[in-house]
Amino acid sequence: MEAALKAIADPSRRIMLERLSRGPLTAGELAELLPIARPGVSRHLRVLREAGLVDVRTDAQRRVYSLRPEPLAEIDEWLGSYRTLWQQRLDALHTEIARGKRQRRSSR
Repeated sequence: MEAALKAIADPSRRIMLERLSRGPLTAGELAELLPIARPGVSRHLRVLREAGLVDVRTDAQRRVYSLRPEPLAEIDEWLGSYRTLWQQRLDALHTEIARGKRQRRSSR
């Protein structure tokens, strides 16, 4: 999970992952999404591949990349406990806001 978290920390890699979530793309198609040179795109793709976030297959002379959702599901599962904590706090805040509105109405 650590490698996946480090990989998604970069905005360019997040753009690539977001687009790959809609289907496979070639390295060239991914390069068109970013305002960086091809060697930079290749480095980003290597990081994503090493983190297990993408698979690559060769199609003639092209490399086709596809998303591997398992590492992202692992991150989502880990974040679940924090999501629950924040939801509880937001629910409590909502209750306090509603209580304050009721008190203001009743004091008028």
